[in-house]
Formats: sequence, structure tokens, C-alpha cells
Amino acid sequence: MQFWIIQTLNSVAFGGLLFLLSSGFSLIFGLMRIPNLAHGAFFMLGAYFGYTLLSLKFNFWIAAIGAGLGVGLVGIILERFVLRQLPGNAQGQVLVTLGLSFIVADLCLLIWTGDPMPLPAPQELRPPLRYFGLAFPTYRLVVLGLALVAAVGLYFLMERTRIGAMIRAGVDDPEMARGVGIPVSRLFTTVFLLGAALAGMGGVLGGPILNAYPGLDADMLPLALIVVILGGAGSLLGAFVGSFIVGFLYNFGIALVPDLAYFVLFLPMVLVLMFLPQGLFGRVQL
Repeated sequence: MQFWIIQTLNSVAFGGLLFLLSSGFSLIFGLMRIPNLAHGAFFMLGAYFGYTLLSLKFNFWIAAIGAGLGVGLVGIILERFVLRQLPGNAQGQVLVTLGLSFIVADLCLLIWTGDPMPLPAPQELRPPLRYFGLAFPTYRLVVLGLALVAAVGLYFLMERTRIGAMIRAGVDDPEMARGVGIPVSRLFTTVFLLGAALAGMGGVLGGPILNAYPGLDADMLPLALIVVILGGAGSLLGAFVGSFIVGFLYNFGIALVPDLAYFVLFLPMVLVLMFLPQGLFGRVQL
């Protein structure tokens, strides 16, 4: 029984971390139609930024915010000076973002070397919580709580604010939106900034669980892709539900059938693509 409870809690906590990564990816992919394959590199870059700030004795939470802003700045540069030159060119965007992910990986290897860099959790969150004879890392529950806060915040931003309404208008009909004075280009830059910053912050928050290491981007990007395909591109609800589904599949797959872990992880994605191409909560393209 203890095994199932601990694995369930680990899966939920990992699902929360995945949401921080995949929500930004889903926003950029679903709203701006940009397949940003550098999103995993943003996550890894955030982890390394966080490691550097923690080495300089910054508070953990300030390091997470600082790393998020730093990665967000990288995202702005990518969107304004590179991707904006490739409107509607999906193939070009894929190649550019894939190339950028390799460049970021090499730069990280050059600057931070190939050794894993541990990011310690805040001191006050290190003692485990103990209930009914079970011990569970407090920090993972905090990550889950932060993911829930991020989900509620993004929902209100996109569905209950004027900015969210303008973003949706810009996505549905950019020419009409520009015609009524909506700054579509600036809003899209804001969306890209938000998505990149979430990935960067996710990298720091995931640091005490995963560490920062070469190849972290390649490990996390496929998980984000599966989440978006399962949940539906551009759907925050889909990213939320998909993150927890993948969290469960990933943790239980590795624990129960390690030789078939990837089979368990990717099979639902294949089935969704076959029978529900828009994802569980994505909109049908007419």
C-alpha cells in the first residue's frame, strides 16, 4: 500500500512540474502556431540560471523569478528577431528552434561543464511531511501547489481579462484585430515571454527534483510534446489534465515496467493522434 501511495503522490507532484513546462509550450504552439522545439532548452537554461543565482547566495524564490525573467528575455529576442522573420513558415520555425536548442545545449556545456549541478530546495522545505507512518518530501507538494496557482492565474489571464480577450482576437483574425487597434505583434511577444518565463521558472523549481545536467532539455521536451498532443494545443485545461496523465504514466511506467516505460508513455499519444487528432480538449479545426 505504501508503494502505491508514494508513487501516486510522486506522480501528482511531477504532473504539477510538467504543467509549468507544458503550459507555456501549449500557449506558444496553440495560440501563435509556432512549434517551439527550443522549449526544453528554455527549461534547462532556467535550471542553470537558477543554479548560478543560488551559487551567488540569492534566495531560492528570487532565483526562480530571476531565472524566469532571464529565460523570458531570451524568448523575446528569439521571437522578435528570428521567428518574426518566418511568419507561417512552420518548417523554418521547426528548424530554427531545433537549431537554437542545440546552440543552447552547447553553450550550457561550455559554461557549466558536463557535471550535474544540484539545486538545493529551500531549507524550510527539506524536512519531509509525515502522516500515518508515511514520509513525503514537502518540497514536491509545494511545487504542486505552485502549479495549481499558475493554472488558476493563467485561466483568469486568458479567459477573464481584457488582455486575454485581445490575444484570442489576435489569434482568430489578426488582420481584423489590427484593424480595430489591437497591438497583435506586442501581444504575441507577451505570450512568447510568458511561455518562456514559465519554462525557465519550471527549470529552477524542478532543479531540486531533477538537477541541472546536459540532456535535461532532451529529456523534458518529449514529455511536453506528449502533454500538448494529449490535451490539445492551446488548451490550458488540456495542458493541465495532460500533465497529470503523463506524470502518472511516467512514474508508474518506470516503477512497474521499466523495460516498457516508453511504450506505456507514448502509446496513449499514438492512440489520441489516431482517433482524436485535436487532443482531449483541443478545438476542432474547421
